[in-house]
Amino acid sequence: MSIDSIYKIRAWHSFVQETVHELGPSPEQPLVKAAVAVVFENPFAGRWVEDLSPLTDASAGLGTELGERAVALLGGRPVESYGKGGLVGVNGEQEHIVACVTTVFGNALRDAVGGGTAWISSASKVAGTGASIDIPLAFKDEVYVRSHYDAITLTLPDAPRPDEIVIIAAVATGGRVNARVGGITVADVTARG
Repeated sequence: MSIDSIYKIRAWHSFVQETVHELGPSPEQPLVKAAVAVVFENPFAGRWVEDLSPLTDASAGLGTELGERAVALLGGRPVESYGKGGLVGVNGEQEHIVACVTTVFGNALRDAVGGGTAWISSASKVAGTGASIDIPLAFKDEVYVRSHYDAITLTLPDAPRPDEIVIIAAVATGGRVNARVGGITVADVTARG
């Protein structure tokens, strides 16, 4: 694991959700959604800092590690969707999360999950310990594939503490079970090359 020392890590959390049936026909394959969260000390908690680049510049290691861990949770199934986000404790600000999940992080996450050309959907918020967050998911090669608009909900019972940041990467093996509201499909994207 090659994560910069600016991130003083306290914990890792892993989540897997496997849906084998919804109303209507059963899917050919279960939909598996997975997310990994890393909890670390916020170096800027409780104070205004103009330059947040130390969080951004070092974030590739986070993107790689979170992506690799999330992919491993899929049990060998390929990634079709991804998302990112995070929580910051009440002594921090939302911008601290955003600084951690910019293009530097995103490019490393894409590489770790086997590629992707679409921008990565994101959510972030200031929260107390035990808060929930919905990490949005979208198709990794074209954000407008409507069948893959989804989310995975995470609750970390012990994070974020007031002086912590939680960064999350999420992946899924497909779109919503029984998606049927039209729009561009995965096959349309694949045919475009």
